[in-house]
Amino acid sequence: MSTVIEQPVEARLVAAAPRMQRIPATLQYDRRDPFAVRMTFPAPATLEGVDVCWTFSRDLLLAGLEEAQGDGDVRVRPYGYDRTVLEFHAPEGTAVVHIRSGEVRRFLRSTSELVPLGLEHLQLDMDRDLAELMRDAC
Repeated sequence: MSTVIEQPVEARLVAAAPRMQRIPATLQYDRRDPFAVRMTFPAPATLEGVDVCWTFSRDLLLAGLEEAQGDGDVRVRPYGYDRTVLEFHAPEGTAVVHIRSGEVRRFLRSTSELVPLGLEHLQLDMDRDLAELMRDAC
């Protein structure tokens, strides 16, 4: 069984222009990092011209489907019946994207099949992680 789930999504970038630009993005979940999800934007869709990946809590994404969540670099909130808004705050500025809530729900269902909510801690290998920390400290 694969340890990684990747799902392409269509994001709509909110900008000053009247129409929202469509950009491809990928949602990713790795059972080796069971509390986190990643959203990656390809180089052509970013100001820097390089792939940009944001890592944030799976719980944040799930809770943000129902009501506004987050007060840090990543914020998530529902928008209407079928959209979810993700805000990414960086020193260079803020990117606001809309994605279909159905795509987010499908992604989260897949992650829950791989690692059920509330059981993430069972995926952690504390002995290995501690050994890595100690090795890096020397």
